Amino acid sequence: MQTGLEIFSGSLVGFTLGLIGGGGSILAVPLMVYLVGVANPHVAIGTSALAVAINALVGLAQHARARTVKWRCAAVFASCGVVGAFIGAALGKAVDGKKLLLCFAILMIGVGILMLRGRKNDGCPGASCNRDNVAKVAGYGAGTGLLSGFFGIGGGFLIVPGLVASTGMPILNAVGTSLVAVAAFGLSTAASYMASGYVDWSLAGLFILGGALGSLLGTRVAHSMAQSKGALTIFFACVIFCVATYMIWQSLSGH
Repeated sequence: MQTGLEIFSGSLVGFTLGLIGGGGSILAVPLMVYLVGVANPHVAIGTSALAVAINALVGLAQHARARTVKWRCAAVFASCGVVGAFIGAALGKAVDGKKLLLCFAILMIGVGILMLRGRKNDGCPGASCNRDNVAKVAGYGAGTGLLSGFFGIGGGFLIVPGLVASTGMPILNAVGTSLVAVAAFGLSTAASYMASGYVDWSLAGLFILGGALGSLLGTRVAHSMAQSKGALTIFFACVIFCVATYMIWQSLSGH
C-alpha cells in the first residue's frame, strides 16, 4: 500500500511537470509530507528536489522532440539560476521546516494570481533570447534560482511566468524551455540537501518511476490544451491555489 502511494504520488508530479513545465515540487513536497508521511520537511524537500529534477529531464525529452524548447533562453536562465539555487538551499536549511512550508504556500498564491492576470497573452512564437533581453532573462534566472533553492522546489511555477515575462514567448514554449532550468535547479538543491543527509533514496526512486510514466502523458495533454486559449495557464493557477490552500490549513492547524 505504501509503495503504491509513493508511485502514485510520483506519477502526479511527473504528469504536472510534463503538462505545465512546473508544479512538480509544489505537489511533491506536500505529497511526501501529508500523504506518504515523511516526518522531516527537510527530507521531503531534498528528496523531492532530486525526483523532480530527474522527472523534468524525462519531460524535456518529450518537449524537445516536439521542438517546443528554446535552448538559448534555457541555457542563460538555467546557468544564472544554478548559482542562486545553491545560495537559496543554504539559507533554506537554516529555517524551521514548518515555517518554510507556510511561506512556500503564500508565495504560491501570489504567483497563481499573477499567472491568471496574464492568461490572455498568447505570446510571440518567434521570441528568443537576444542582446536586448539577455540581461532581463539572466536576472529572472538568478532570482528564480534563489527562490527555488530556498524553498527546495524545481522552480517551474516561477520559471514559466519568468520566461514569458522576459522574452514574450508563448506558454507552451515556456513550459518546454523551463524544464532545462527545473532540472538544473533541482539537481543543485538536491546536491546541497544530499550533503546534509536529507535525501531518502528509496522514496526518490519510487517517485522517479511514477514520475517518468506521468510525464509522458502530461506532455501529450499539454500540446492538446495549448490549442485552447489560456487553458494551460488557468489549469496551472488552479493547481497552485488548491495545493497552497491545503498547505496553509495544515500548517495553521498544527498537523
